[in-house]
Amino acid sequence: MITTLLVANRGEIACRIFHTCRALGIATVAVYSDADAGALHVREADTAVRLPGAAPGDTYLRGDLVVAAALAAGADAVHPGYGFLSENAGFAAVVRDAGLVWVGPPVRAIELMASKTRAKELMAAAGVPLLAPVDPAAARAQDLPLLLKAASGGGGRGMRIVRELDALKDELTAASAEALSAFGDGEVFAEPYVERGRHVEVQIMADAHDGVWALGTRDCSLQRRHQKVIEEAPAPGLDDGLRDRLHDAAVAAARAVGYRGAGTVEFLVTDDGRPYFLEMNTRLQVEHPVTEAVFGLDLVALQLRTAEGEPLPSAAPPHPAGHAVEARLYAEDPARDWQPQTGALLSLDVPDEPGVRLDTGYTGGDTIGVHYDPMIAKVIAHAPTRTEAVRLLARTLERARVHGPVTNRDLLVRSLRHPDFVAARLDTGFYERHLKALTPAPEEAAVRLAATAAALAEAARNTATPGVTRFGAWRNLPSQPRLRRYRSEPDGGEHEITYRTTRDGFAAPAEGVRVVSASPGRVTLETDGVTRHFDVHGHDDRRYVDTATGSYAFTALPRFTDPAERTEPGSLLAPMPGTVVRLAEGLAAGSAVEAGQPLIWLEAMKMEHRVLAPATGTLTALHAAPGLQVEVGALLAVVTDDASAPVEETA
Repeated sequence: MITTLLVANRGEIACRIFHTCRALGIATVAVYSDADAGALHVREADTAVRLPGAAPGDTYLRGDLVVAAALAAGADAVHPGYGFLSENAGFAAVVRDAGLVWVGPPVRAIELMASKTRAKELMAAAGVPLLAPVDPAAARAQDLPLLLKAASGGGGRGMRIVRELDALKDELTAASAEALSAFGDGEVFAEPYVERGRHVEVQIMADAHDGVWALGTRDCSLQRRHQKVIEEAPAPGLDDGLRDRLHDAAVAAARAVGYRGAGTVEFLVTDDGRPYFLEMNTRLQVEHPVTEAVFGLDLVALQLRTAEGEPLPSAAPPHPAGHAVEARLYAEDPARDWQPQTGALLSLDVPDEPGVRLDTGYTGGDTIGVHYDPMIAKVIAHAPTRTEAVRLLARTLERARVHGPVTNRDLLVRSLRHPDFVAARLDTGFYERHLKALTPAPEEAAVRLAATAAALAEAARNTATPGVTRFGAWRNLPSQPRLRRYRSEPDGGEHEITYRTTRDGFAAPAEGVRVVSASPGRVTLETDGVTRHFDVHGHDDRRYVDTATGSYAFTALPRFTDPAERTEPGSLLAPMPGTVVRLAEGLAAGSAVEAGQPLIWLEAMKMEHRVLAPATGTLTALHAAPGLQVEVGALLAVVTDDASAPVEETA
């Protein structure tokens, strides 16, 4: 019997496992890096053990330290969560050798499914077609496009699509480096890349008594950078024959390796309905809540019970009911190449409605750092039909209040309402085709109205402060116009808002705008006969304006711009905090570069990001070097199109 469980993970999945442990009366132990010292999973655990350092390779990927932490804290079992060491057979073996219960599949099953060759042999025996591997060293033009994949782990890390042979070498290097950083194993392999395929998977649960459940299908086709963004269960549009075939193949794979616990068998389904085996994940998946919602199960509880040797509750799984959809809320900017964002998460407020579930590793006031995945939360909606579940999830996200770093929240809402998604026309190329339409520039009129609300709320806050006399931005006479300036984030547009203070309240300057009411936290405006409410929150120089149909972020600016604030033309600035991992071959001050050429590679949140040359010209300054840690906005290099410009010597 498990009495104390250590979760060898962090963030959302650690908190989610702790939730089940509390319900089952199991004490919990967290491990944490220095960067996570104040994290939610540490605060929620009964006991926590520090892993010195911040990088994954020094902390969450150190199996010896994790096992030592479990023994020191008196734990009798270890749950790996997902990612990090969750599919590491060596770690599972060390846990078992230490006398601890391993809440996962047998070591041998992990080894067999970690072997891509053996896994494909098992699926071939089950009658599922396979994508033949391609030797990168012998790849030819007719083999393209290729998909490079990490041999260990998942989550999209270490994956690259290669469409040109000339790019294969560099992409192999990048994929290997990313895989090594995320999983401690730099091995990658190649297989054909199927255009416009669907990512469909089967959840399995097995016990030590020959019981195996196939818990339906999930569609996880909406992906960016090969990481899932929106998932749903059951996978829509599959005929009964295909669904049964996928279920049978997944069960056969589990039985072939003596599987126990939770696992997922993943398939690529072509547009003509042909399934190809991708891989088996020998762990719990990020998207497991949609299966839990549809089947009315707690998969973590089943993991714990099967680890204790108990059989599954019945020979057959319960009948599914309804439809569930999950959206991953990331701290990232989809309009800027999905750049991850960092900083203080000032507030995270998701409406608590029937049928809505929130899984997160953050609360308002926490900090999103640079070392780990940028996922803030998962929001799940369950309803009797797919239409209802999709509608509920979209509206819940739209009403959410997320203040701090830029997120993909607006993209999620638009994705759920896109005609192709509504009609279940799903494939992994969804964002390649629709990203531009899903990330439109904000409507000027709507942004300006939100900025007006921010200005009026700020004015109300100033006049409502007892014992303090406030003066207007331009003049001290109430009858004269007041001015406030804002920069909208993240697009950088500037807005000047003027208003007058009257005996009856505030008079907005824009024609057709009437101030119904204005208080420090809420402003109501009427435009074209429609009344709209604006909730306004201020944090330092930031103003967050939430409406019924969208949210806006502004930075309050001084009345006049500072002429000293200048950035040298051609400057390459760090788009995020991170570590410089490599430079283009031979790059040095004085090098000739071409527009769009990758010059510098940054690693942030376990993924590599390229910094490109902004123009064709000469690199006149280079401040970046491998191993250098930089903050957002740090000057990395300068490119000028004047070949005769003096070259700056750098140390």
